Amino acid sequence: MLLRMTQWISENNLAWGSLDLPLLGISHDWFGAPIAPLPGYALATDQTHLWFIATRQAPAQVHPQAKPGQFIEGLWEADVAELFLTDSNSGRYLEFNLAPNSAWWGCEFTSPRQRASNIFEQMPEVQTYADLAADGSWLAAMAIPLEILRARIDFGPSTRANVAMILGAPKPQYFSVCKMPEQPLDFHQPAFFSQLDSKNC
Repeated sequence: MLLRMTQWISENNLAWGSLDLPLLGISHDWFGAPIAPLPGYALATDQTHLWFIATRQAPAQVHPQAKPGQFIEGLWEADVAELFLTDSNSGRYLEFNLAPNSAWWGCEFTSPRQRASNIFEQMPEVQTYADLAADGSWLAAMAIPLEILRARIDFGPSTRANVAMILGAPKPQYFSVCKMPEQPLDFHQPAFFSQLDSKNC
């Protein structure tokens, strides 16, 4: 049975600077090796947005061309958190990348690794945030309008999701919340994504 990924539901609109959400840790990498300190993540939905939060109490290697809040492809070449959301009926899915400094990227796929277009257009409605501490630890968040998600993948109770991370560049470890076959190492396996389990926060 596929696990269910927790999605916190907030009756009030969430705001960066006052987020108070339980974080879930990822304790092992793709091949089962432990990692410390643990990376953490949370998914939360308020009245208008889906929030994707990622964090780690360790320094990150940020893509050299990544500027805070800007849209840039290739973030997976450095440390990055990734959110996948799929429409169970059509098989289409979205991938969102979030860098520790709040740079981001997104793409729509019609099937595994088949892009719907050459590039997912930059959307000013998507907002990103980051807090980089002096010791290198980081907390980043992305707020994606629900209108966009509903229009593109009919976001709702049947949506399946996965959170993945690439950490430790230039010799990275790969992480996936949803368990996938060890080979090939590929995040683009929507058949293994999890149903969202909504809980009030």
